[in-house]
Amino acid sequence: MSNVRRWLADRWVMGVAVLVLGYLTLPILVVAGLSFNRPSSRVSYDFHEFTLDNWARPCATADMCDAVVRSMEIGLIATVVSTVLGTLMAFALVRHGFRGRSGINGLIFLPMATPELVMGTSLLALFVAAGVPQGFWTIVIAHVMFCVSFVVVTVKARLAGMDRRLEEAAMDLYASEWQTFRRITLPLVLPGIVAAALLAFSLSFDDFIITNFNAGTTVTFPMYVWGAAQRGIPPQVNVIGTAMFAIALLLVGASSLRGRRARRAALAVIATPAGKP
Repeated sequence: MSNVRRWLADRWVMGVAVLVLGYLTLPILVVAGLSFNRPSSRVSYDFHEFTLDNWARPCATADMCDAVVRSMEIGLIATVVSTVLGTLMAFALVRHGFRGRSGINGLIFLPMATPELVMGTSLLALFVAAGVPQGFWTIVIAHVMFCVSFVVVTVKARLAGMDRRLEEAAMDLYASEWQTFRRITLPLVLPGIVAAALLAFSLSFDDFIITNFNAGTTVTFPMYVWGAAQRGIPPQVNVIGTAMFAIALLLVGASSLRGRRARRAALAVIATPAGKP
């Protein structure tokens, strides 16, 4: 009995973690299962019959695919802009000391802490007061505004956990600042940047509240799903959701693997004596 108690005491945290992960993964598994379902009616969500038609014809509903493409365009633009700005801000906040640094650190969390309803209405009032017509680009501006904060926080965490001695050792071995950044710093920070970009794209792709206030007549994928829910969501929606999750999972795995290889390569470069290949 004592051995059983000791075994449970050593592994109860892992058991709770597995249960929590299972709880978080359950909705994704349901969506993936429904992507292979032929519903009995447009307003039914029960698993009626297995089929591959949904995956064979993901664009059976033309309006849905147009909304998906539009959301991807907005997400890609917002991701590129917010990742560049957020990465530069993260480097400045972690690597440099300047007046107002602590205040800027606090301001970065405001878009994350502000309710989306408040941010959406505030941006709408700003665009209306400035005479900017609502549409594609107002959505992009709104998405960049809240995605930058998540990029900064993610890249900052990566920079804070990086061993600065690797860069110092590279420069001790007569590497220039650019060579150190290109061969040591960037490969080590890249997994954090990729993770921040994926997070920004996910937040942009599935945002509804802020987008709904600033979209005008532009229809994104979340807005299409919201509208289609009143007359029956097509099963191809589950295909899109499953495919996006699978792609994101592959990108995260590839980025993590690349980060491990980059760290081993950096350690190998530092450990190589001067004058040897």
